[in-house]
Amino acid sequence: MALKVSISHKTTYKYDRRINLSPHIFRLRPAPHSRTPIEAYSIKIKPDNHFFNWQQDPFGNYLARIVFPEKTDFLSVDIEIIADLKTINPFDFFVEKGVENYPFVYSEELKKELLPYLEITEKGPLLKDWVKKIDLTPKEALTF
Repeated sequence: MALKVSISHKTTYKYDRRINLSPHIFRLRPAPHSRTPIEAYSIKIKPDNHFFNWQQDPFGNYLARIVFPEKTDFLSVDIEIIADLKTINPFDFFVEKGVENYPFVYSEELKKELLPYLEITEKGPLLKDWVKKIDLTPKEALTF
């Protein structure tokens, strides 16, 4: 039996004088590729006088771009979602041939596509210590 949940998010800003609001981008909508079915979604922005456009980032996530043409002394964002929390088998996927065992080597083409995810930009001592402790003994990728 599935469980339905309602998620509500409200943020309100009040200013001591009327101000110009820069264009805002809100990332408060579930990704379309989410495994959790979204039965209902609403977003309410105040002040009412605004221009609203849905956009998508390079990863397919929705972005609400809002432009406010007039000065205001408040900003309110109200989101409501109804989601159907169905039981999902986390192992409902397949492992590509060639990466069934860890450690593995990516093909040059795949390595190029994954480059943004393989780049390590953090250099903190805690991360370095953690990485040194990773067991690189060959094993099944799923076990790893």
